[in-house]
Amino acid sequence: MTRPRVHIVDDDPDIRDGLAWLFDSRGFQCATWDGGPSFLDGARALNGDWGCAVVLLDMRMAPLSGSMTFERLKALSCPWPVLFLTGHGDVGTAVAAVKQGAWDFLEKPFQDNELVDRVQQALAAASAAQQDDSETQRLRQALLSLSPREREVLDELVRGHYNKNIADHLGITPRTVEFHRSNIFEKMGVSSAIELAHKLGRLQSTS
Repeated sequence: MTRPRVHIVDDDPDIRDGLAWLFDSRGFQCATWDGGPSFLDGARALNGDWGCAVVLLDMRMAPLSGSMTFERLKALSCPWPVLFLTGHGDVGTAVAAVKQGAWDFLEKPFQDNELVDRVQQALAAASAAQQDDSETQRLRQALLSLSPREREVLDELVRGHYNKNIADHLGITPRTVEFHRSNIFEKMGVSSAIELAHKLGRLQSTS
């Protein structure tokens, strides 16, 4: 199992190395970057295969600031939560970045345990979002795999109709309805019409 990955982006080698040591000692897999350009090059090289990770991004860097690096990362549709590390004078900029979608910011000097806790929270959120995305994709593919008749039966099921009513509406036997119903439940990964309705509702809310 791959350990959680933390990307540390800071142009100060001492801070970079210190953070890498901290997270490595807590069981995280770290990647360190000496600035925005090298980090963004590494992100682009993944070609959208993001996996689960969190980014620790220093606000004040040259030649590319933390804010500019974040904007360019967003433009790549990267889902990684970004936690800004800021000095006192950068808090206003960090707040603005959070409003633009950054996960959070932490003002220097910070406590190691607090930083690790924030990163763990961000990773948990990223993992949950990734699972939701995977489940949504699976449901879409399952829907596409249904036959036209199965789609008709599905529409009747989510309206709360019973097998006999569905058979009458569609001009088929209750036994045939039961056959299609069983196939639908298997393909959609559900065990009841209620569960099916819930999953379809969630799918509609993401489209």
